[in-house]
Amino acid sequence: MASYDVVFDTLGLRQWCDRDAGGGPMTMDQLLGRNAGGDEAAAKSLWELPFPSLDTLHQACNALPQTRNVTKGLEELFLAAKDGLKVVLDPVTQPLSWLLDGSLFLVLNTPWFVIVPLLLAVVYAVSRSLRLVAFVALCIFALAFIDHYDHAMQTLSIIFVCAFLCVLLGVPIGIAMSRSDTMKRGTVPILDMLQTLPPFVYLIPLIFLFSVTELKLYGIAIILYAIVPVIRLTDLGIRQVDPDVVEAANAFGMTERQKLFGVQIPLALPTIMAGVNQTIMMSLAMVVIASLVSAPGLGVLVLRGIRNLELGVGLVAGLGIVLLAVILDRVTKASLQRINPEKTD
Repeated sequence: MASYDVVFDTLGLRQWCDRDAGGGPMTMDQLLGRNAGGDEAAAKSLWELPFPSLDTLHQACNALPQTRNVTKGLEELFLAAKDGLKVVLDPVTQPLSWLLDGSLFLVLNTPWFVIVPLLLAVVYAVSRSLRLVAFVALCIFALAFIDHYDHAMQTLSIIFVCAFLCVLLGVPIGIAMSRSDTMKRGTVPILDMLQTLPPFVYLIPLIFLFSVTELKLYGIAIILYAIVPVIRLTDLGIRQVDPDVVEAANAFGMTERQKLFGVQIPLALPTIMAGVNQTIMMSLAMVVIASLVSAPGLGVLVLRGIRNLELGVGLVAGLGIVLLAVILDRVTKASLQRINPEKTD
């Protein structure tokens, strides 16, 4: 007999449980259970009683579903809603494909002697450090020297687009959370889920919604994975603004808009920039994983090294990713240092 037969018998649910039972031959377990003594089976079950999972309960009650029925039902529900979701998501996410396609076209069709000085100029503009500019130039030329320039620029262009959209969407959400406790209570569980899901899980529903050749596929995955820090730290930074300063702004008759842009955001900017730094680093991490769904860049070389067991290719590409991570981290921290001189690394 099954482990939980006595439970359903005691509750008087045996007739309901057996309504879907077929009249086919009994299994070996059922025969052994029937032939075994009731006391012996009960004594054994008390020590080896399995957890009442769906599959275990199904053995005692055919009317209950199995685990495979739950997973199959979830899959069928998602597939049934797929067409409706695509109707809504396709036009909303199409600009992301255009931005990614445009940025990739730009970096691959612009000569290196234009792209590299432009990047170095941006680094100097945000850091005012010639030493950092020299370090970035050395890293870029090192990548170019081993013929990884195109892959590195592809990775950077994807990060720039996705990080820009993360900031564009995340900062307003963080501001709204800081101004409404109700919205924060509703948003925090979603952020917790996005922050704790393994990176590969982001790709599973997106693969069913979009074609692998669509750029938006990996773009959405990167944004969902990387947007959480900038939202959280924007909310935290604005909430940590000194209440006395806000009270003084109220005394001067500032409107809510003036307080936000003239007092709260400037004072919270160091914390917001820390969130931007974390968002950029998480975007880089997800770009590598997104190479599994046709994302270009250095992640493709890492994936090639794994698939073909090319140790050197994988290690060199990994070193290139490390260099990009160091560049992005140093540049964003240098910009944070300019905003908040008291902050030290």
